[in-house]
Amino acid sequence: MARIETDDGVLLHTEVTGTGFPLLFVHEFAGDHRSWEPQVRYFSNTHRCVTYSARGYPPSDVPTDPEAYSQERAVKDAVAVLDGLGVDKAHVVGLSMGGFTALHLVLRHPERVASAVVAGAGYGAQPEKQEGFRAECHATADSFEHKGAAEVATTYAVGPARVQLQNKNPRGWAEFADALAGHSSIGSALTMRGVQASRPSLYALRDELARISTPVLIVVGDEDDGCLEPDLMLKRAIPTSGLAVLPQTGHTANLEEPDLFNSTVDRFVRAVDRGAWRARDPRSLTGATM
Repeated sequence: MARIETDDGVLLHTEVTGTGFPLLFVHEFAGDHRSWEPQVRYFSNTHRCVTYSARGYPPSDVPTDPEAYSQERAVKDAVAVLDGLGVDKAHVVGLSMGGFTALHLVLRHPERVASAVVAGAGYGAQPEKQEGFRAECHATADSFEHKGAAEVATTYAVGPARVQLQNKNPRGWAEFADALAGHSSIGSALTMRGVQASRPSLYALRDELARISTPVLIVVGDEDDGCLEPDLMLKRAIPTSGLAVLPQTGHTANLEEPDLFNSTVDRFVRAVDRGAWRARDPRSLTGATM
């Protein structure tokens, strides 16, 4: 357990489990460092598993300055965690908000990323949905501020892509909902405005995505409607990507289907480590059927 300081003086709660090549896990908006427990239990036999709570998520610091929250800052914080632990390079696994961070890490600091798992990333990315998504983010941020995390959690935790977890694993869902209810209300509001509502559209990054040479695995649940189309776009845009679609699965894929999620990520990481993960063969891009 460590408290790692960022370049703007924010302390990030960080936990390290196991030994081996590092695996950095980056959590979603509704999660924190605890969200990766099924993955830490699985991978810590073979890897040095690093989890941390983002700024705004206790026991990490909760800055009250809105300027302290952004997609760029989220990437800097992930780098700060690697630096603070003396890690030069890691496999990075991110879900939703953390998936965006993993992808932007690949774009901004490819030398630090051995591979990236981008899971459930895509909400609000489609240009025609961006305005509505941002309005929803600001409304949710207002709710966190005025009602508090405990009350917001009663509806947020049963969203259309969350009920799958509730149906499959009621106890696991209850733990997830209780953790969300205990989050910082102001930290959640500022994260929702500064990171979620303000991040650039993935569709605006297609030229950059096409230049990625880092191995990328995109993971999405087939009932995570807001991510399906953007993740298909990512598969088509990133030459070194693969797409795994988990059946009858919503947004919180790592908790809903931990065995399937873990085995999918494990196969990917092993393929990368042995040099068997390759860019797409250009011959498969002709558009012909025969």
